Amino acid sequence: MCGEAPVFTERTSVGLDVHARSVAAHGMDEVTGEVFAASLAPGAEVHDWLGKLPGPVAVLYEAGPTGFGLARELRAAGIRCEVAAPSKLQRPAGDRVKNDARDAEHLCRLLRLGEYTPVTVPDAATESARDLVRAREDCRKDLMRSRHRLSKLLLRQQIVYDGNAWTGAHRDWLARQRFDDANLQVTFDEYLDQVLSTLARRDRLDARIEQLAADSAWTPMVRRLCCLRGISTLTGFALAVEIGDWTRFDGNSIGAYLGLVPSEHSSGRSRMTGPITRTGNAHVRRLLIEAALHHMRPYRKGKVLRARQDLASPAARARGDAGNRRLHARWAGFQARKKRHHVATVAIARELAGWCWSIAVIDDQP
Repeated sequence: MCGEAPVFTERTSVGLDVHARSVAAHGMDEVTGEVFAASLAPGAEVHDWLGKLPGPVAVLYEAGPTGFGLARELRAAGIRCEVAAPSKLQRPAGDRVKNDARDAEHLCRLLRLGEYTPVTVPDAATESARDLVRAREDCRKDLMRSRHRLSKLLLRQQIVYDGNAWTGAHRDWLARQRFDDANLQVTFDEYLDQVLSTLARRDRLDARIEQLAADSAWTPMVRRLCCLRGISTLTGFALAVEIGDWTRFDGNSIGAYLGLVPSEHSSGRSRMTGPITRTGNAHVRRLLIEAALHHMRPYRKGKVLRARQDLASPAARARGDAGNRRLHARWAGFQARKKRHHVATVAIARELAGWCWSIAVIDDQP
């Protein structure tokens, strides 16, 4: 049975093309057919202009770098404001003219028809926690790059460390390196200082995330997710704040949302599948793929995992235990069939996403 078309209940629909210094607005009155257009400054000017329109008013704008502050402000003022996923917006194939005014008009039409995919608008606390998690992810990338630069500088001088890299002993060995060439010594010192300062940044961010994971609104969710192997406190907290409302998914749709399902190009009787779609949240997708590798080894409860599970409810512990056993069995099956490693890893990550969802939506109440 086909679903019913969404009913637009407001009198005036408004599309906003939001930028850092300007907002293009386009509104339409359903009763009179009157069209309203304006170029506004962000902030109070937008609120004042919306207040002059025939009410009630509904607003739509695209998700982007300006964040969700405008949506939260308009909702607090009693205006229905939706934020559309840019990658899901429909555009005419022959449309070759794009500007802010036309984008606002297009959003206005889509809002009226209900032809848009809304994104979840997080509250201010969740958005700030996401920024913290993403700052930690940026720090990880910076650390990887700075270590690479330093090691390759030494390699060009035929200096190679004999042992495990980036341990305490390795850092002591790096601090003892000296060069006769003054320019080379300055370059080495700068690269080493960059590594050490980035490590200090990472440690500060880790400490703050650990603090929030231990005592915040996300603590119960993090403790449940940590019942699965490969999901530590940092990973669990990142999953909790990046996904937000887990109830909008099910065990199958969570994998598609994170871009872990195969792409497809089929027509008629032919069916062709390709690499994963890689849509959605790339940060969460990377975390799940890394966590999937932990399920290669046979499942045994170690001291660390047992301590994490003891903090969760009995239902979450039981679900996590079942998931850990199932995921290792899947790995063993892939290895027996000689499935390619990266294909098996993504398949496990996709199923792990489903197990994360099943644990996240558990009702901990007795």
